[in-house]
Amino acid sequence: MRFRLFILLISVTLFTTACQKKVSEHRDNFLIFGTVVNVTLLDVDEKKAAEIFRLIRDDFKIMHRAWHVWEPGPLMRTNQLLKTTLEFSAAPSVIELFHVAKKLAIKSQHLFNPAAGELIALWGFHSHQQPTTSPSKKDILRLVKKQPTMQNITVNGFRIKSNNAAVKLDFGGVAKGFAIERVLKMLKQKGINNALIDTGGDLKVIGRHGHRAWKVAIRDPRPAQENGIVASIELNDNEAAFTSGNYERYLKNKNNNDKHLHHIIDPRTGYPAIGTKSVTILHNDASTADAAATAIFIAGPTQWIKIAKAMGVKNVLLIDDESKIHISSSMFKRIKLKPNWPVVEKISL
Repeated sequence: MRFRLFILLISVTLFTTACQKKVSEHRDNFLIFGTVVNVTLLDVDEKKAAEIFRLIRDDFKIMHRAWHVWEPGPLMRTNQLLKTTLEFSAAPSVIELFHVAKKLAIKSQHLFNPAAGELIALWGFHSHQQPTTSPSKKDILRLVKKQPTMQNITVNGFRIKSNNAAVKLDFGGVAKGFAIERVLKMLKQKGINNALIDTGGDLKVIGRHGHRAWKVAIRDPRPAQENGIVASIELNDNEAAFTSGNYERYLKNKNNNDKHLHHIIDPRTGYPAIGTKSVTILHNDASTADAAATAIFIAGPTQWIKIAKAMGVKNVLLIDDESKIHISSSMFKRIKLKPNWPVVEKISL
């Protein structure tokens, strides 16, 4: 799974305008998908909140097991059998997410490429530990030449096969978004209309936080400004905010001359994507926001506009390697940018 902490929730104390009573708010947090999930529910009593929190934890545990790429479960089995290039029956949980991921991969022109899991594993990011050495150029080139993509895979019902033995599914760039969508759908069915699901900084909200909108902040990606922020944003009902950054999982030590090699791998080159420090996306669909954040990060300052248009995202903020901002006009209108952040490109999408 992708490991990130890029959007920080700004906590505010709110009061209702009618009777000046404090908003009824309940919070829960737990570790899943390799990150801390924070859940906030409003306007529910304590008993119902406890029931909902239990259901959310159970759902996330099931999804974690189903889609985890290096722990035993349905996805690990699927990847083992895809290598055979023979047809087999895959778990419904894998097939369901596969269809969503494939559509997004094609829209991204395969910059978001869940079929390139072998590359991620080669770099050592299929582990709970940070990698200590970088792979050889020979091994990287070998995998890049095989060009695994989601279009190598065909699905007929629950029967699935790949015509490329190099395919290894890694849903890290879409699983959290898909999980959030599923959980929020359940909340609405339970009568919850105001909530926030935050998976390690990638989040989506429904409704409002009292009489105000939910408010989040975008983290400063510069190493020396670890606790700083770039901008704040008020989110609309049913809106997700996802960020991809180069600072959460990376390889940097004496073995590679202290070169910063992050976990967002460009499938075209086999190496960490260059030119970008972070990308933040706002979108009504959390799965799209999740995948687009990865794809546009890889596209970088020179190609981000093309990929944003192809994926149908309107609200984009990209911070390049020189800490300069490239932003869509609609996003620029939404954010409150902190001083001393130069905007070098503002584009209508």
